[in-house]
Amino acid sequence: MRTIDDLQVAGHRVLVRSDLNVPLDRSGDTPRITDDGRVRASVPTIAALLDRGARVIVTSHLGRPKGEPDPKYSLEPVAARLSELLGRPVAFAGEGTGDIAGARAHEVVASLGDGEVALLENLRFAPGETSKDAVTRASFADALSALAEFYVGDAFGAVHRAHASVVDVPKRLPHAAGRLVLTELDVLRRLSADPARPYAVVLGGSKASDKLGVIRALLPKVDALLVGGGMCFTFLAALGYGVGGSLLESEMIDTCKALLAEGRDRIVLPIDIVVADRFAADAQTAVVAADGIADGWLGLDIGPQSTALFAGRLAGAATVFWNGPMGVFELAPFAAGTRGVAEAIAAGDGFSVVGGGDSAAAVRTLGIPEDAFSHISTGGGASLEYLEGKTLPGLAALDV
Repeated sequence: MRTIDDLQVAGHRVLVRSDLNVPLDRSGDTPRITDDGRVRASVPTIAALLDRGARVIVTSHLGRPKGEPDPKYSLEPVAARLSELLGRPVAFAGEGTGDIAGARAHEVVASLGDGEVALLENLRFAPGETSKDAVTRASFADALSALAEFYVGDAFGAVHRAHASVVDVPKRLPHAAGRLVLTELDVLRRLSADPARPYAVVLGGSKASDKLGVIRALLPKVDALLVGGGMCFTFLAALGYGVGGSLLESEMIDTCKALLAEGRDRIVLPIDIVVADRFAADAQTAVVAADGIADGWLGLDIGPQSTALFAGRLAGAATVFWNGPMGVFELAPFAAGTRGVAEAIAAGDGFSVVGGGDSAAAVRTLGIPEDAFSHISTGGGASLEYLEGKTLPGLAALDV
């Protein structure tokens, strides 16, 4: 896989597919980025190209605007933050239409000098970016490719998507992997090839079905697989426990039974649960045993005994991979489990990886120092699919 160091970019136009899909707070007059982690992670590649005299055209998606312009998904606030982080102006080529690579983009790109950078509007404003129609997607890829002479894939959070800017553009231009993608790959290879032991994996999030593939792939390799979040209730149901009104995938109970039979000595489930009478920050709450959730009550976090149990299993681990919160950490009464697990991982001396998505958001929201972890991924779904052993189309496109 070529790197940006293999490209002779001075004086040339380079299209960089970054992942700037950040959360925005739109409650005020001006949208505000609430977590700029992905923007910061994109800077090293962009800065390295600019320092070598490239004319950089950054592209990204944001949210899911369904193939048409939607002002609330504009990348304009991201352009401002990217400019601050780079310490140089970022020309924004947005015009509020779906013509992402049209006249306005060509005008802005033509005005770039060596070492200057522009950001195109949200790729998903164009239907061709995510279209399953080969002709529509190819047409959009042609339009993007016409803007540049080289392509750099650095959007690790999107490499599991077969989208035009991820898969089709590198077929049309000389291409290389960006520094973020290469870093993520090095980390994932370390987790999957020959991880230092003991090896502990912590999985949370809403649905067991979302994590089924990675559970099956990792179960034979790990010493402990700790299960929290909404997905734990399907596993508890598989043990015959009542889960009240908690999130439950009934169709997955038999699958969870089989997984428990295969790895019961390694799969660790909560022993107590924080329950609430409704989904709200001011709900009535209680801590009950994992087999004591009453009808009508919702499990919204692992309990203090479970947090201590998980922390004990994480202590001394040489390798830790964590993906998914232990509870609804956005609401204060249900954040203790996620905080406790995050702090236990951060306190360890082993190689620790936070697997992107809500886990990365939790680290920043709860104020846990990012440098306490060996790596915080920018791609939750991509990380999981790689660890499952799947071929990621965005990586395959770069590796030719």
